[in-house]
Amino acid sequence: MSQKITSYPGHEITPEDLKASKYLEIIQKVEPKYSWAAGVAISRFLNELKEGRLIGRKCDQCERILVPPRMYCERCYRPTDSWVYVKDTGTVNTYSISHVGTDARRLKSPLLVAVVEIDEASPGMGILHTLSEVEPSRVTIGMKVQAVWKPAEERQGAITDIRYFKPFEGV
Repeated sequence: MSQKITSYPGHEITPEDLKASKYLEIIQKVEPKYSWAAGVAISRFLNELKEGRLIGRKCDQCERILVPPRMYCERCYRPTDSWVYVKDTGTVNTYSISHVGTDARRLKSPLLVAVVEIDEASPGMGILHTLSEVEPSRVTIGMKVQAVWKPAEERQGAITDIRYFKPFEGV
């Protein structure tokens, strides 16, 4: 059985052709504009952060409290039922000590990144955030932490309204 080879019109552009300026080249800076909506649950979550509070959604069927909130329970496949305020304390579920910043440059002091399971939320419900006021060698899984909030006048309705989480010795 033989294969039919299809040839297409045109020819390869070689590096020599480009150097000889045989082809028109236009360099244009594109600045795309876009917008997105956070949705009902995350919009409320962000608005509450601006007020210095954490909020979740409760599913009455499986009795979980979801933080960050979701309008649908991914376990029960049904709408969640109510808004629930939760504490701004939690437990380190996992963490990483990063010596490289988000811009790929080496950091003078390491960045501590953790998933914090929020108290009063269901197990496994966590917020990815940074830790501070603790030496990297002292961070442990299971460590109790509390949110350190920006001053009210600096908050914008973003996860960064929580500056970081710090070790918590409270009751």
